[in-house]
Amino acid sequence: MSIINIIVPELPESINSATIIIWHKNIGDYVNYNDILVEVETDKVILEIPAKTNGVLVNIKSKVGSIVVSKQVIGTIKSSIISSNNKILTNNKLFDKINIHNLIINKLSNNLSPSVRRLINKYNVNINNIINKNKITSKKTINLAHRRTIKYIPMSNLRKKIAGKLIKAKNNTAMVTTFNEINMKPLINIKKKYGKDFKSTYGIKLGFMSFYLKAVVEALKLVPEINAFISNNNIAYYNYFDINIAMSTKNGLITPIIKDVDKLSIYKIEKIIKQLSFKSRINKLTSKDLINGNFTITNGGVFGSLISTPIVNMPQVGILGLHTIKDRTVVLDKKIIILPMMYVALSYDHKIIDGKEAIKFLLKIKDIVENPIKLLFNY
Repeated sequence: MSIINIIVPELPESINSATIIIWHKNIGDYVNYNDILVEVETDKVILEIPAKTNGVLVNIKSKVGSIVVSKQVIGTIKSSIISSNNKILTNNKLFDKINIHNLIINKLSNNLSPSVRRLINKYNVNINNIINKNKITSKKTINLAHRRTIKYIPMSNLRKKIAGKLIKAKNNTAMVTTFNEINMKPLINIKKKYGKDFKSTYGIKLGFMSFYLKAVVEALKLVPEINAFISNNNIAYYNYFDINIAMSTKNGLITPIIKDVDKLSIYKIEKIIKQLSFKSRINKLTSKDLINGNFTITNGGVFGSLISTPIVNMPQVGILGLHTIKDRTVVLDKKIIILPMMYVALSYDHKIIDGKEAIKFLLKIKDIVENPIKLLFNY
């Protein structure tokens, strides 16, 4: 038998610390190799720390809310083996799993506040029925007491970071938003006509985002001031096209990057989007996926947003907001017809971008999305 330390992994470059946000196991729990023990959150990503051995969690040195650093020991596991009769062998002693579970419950029940214990006794509540992951939650307490309460949950590092960036952007940019609308029928027709062939050839669905990204690249080439940032009293222009795309996760909004979009095919873009989306759902994005980027696209349309004014993702100077596609009556060739239309919004820093350039940028995107064949000829 041996003691195995639970260690904070090497944190991404430029990130000095992390916060423990949840322990999935409690002291006394048996854990299997590769079980997720604990999650730590930086201002960029959430990292999962798995068990390096089978055994029993015997010590938690850093509780939820603690600030930790790379290579810090935050707990220990006593390695063990499982016998054929499903009992835990550790330190040459044999314990039934059910005895360990009951021990944990008894320990927790002794630590309940007097008011909660009184409620349990008054209403003759079985503690086993109200323990969720070996904890009494505030929601269960409310059900017992039938009282009106307020639940306070600390704001996560990620949420605090997002809030700080948004406030900084509002305070440090002369932000203006301009709008236009796009006829989505051409792209919808492409998806209907070639979607099945695309999926059978490449194994992934053909989406709209790859076309939006390609359109943004052409618009950035036309208006280089938007593919730039302010550095002291200088305007710094990028000669490459790394585009952030906003994704909503259970922990907040993140903006992973697709690099060198101008050099990628539609298939490659769709493949990268799928990979980033999957990694975001399982909290596997790294700082390399998130840091920097020249310009951001956010798509509130997937949630039904009709129109919005997105906030610039500093130090970038522009962000494109996409919205839900709705059938609307429009005039085309002096005829009133119904078309699937989408509003688009460009928020930009007026300090270096004038309204004329912003309008030119949106018109270029509109032109390409409504005439996607132009992507083949780069005009």
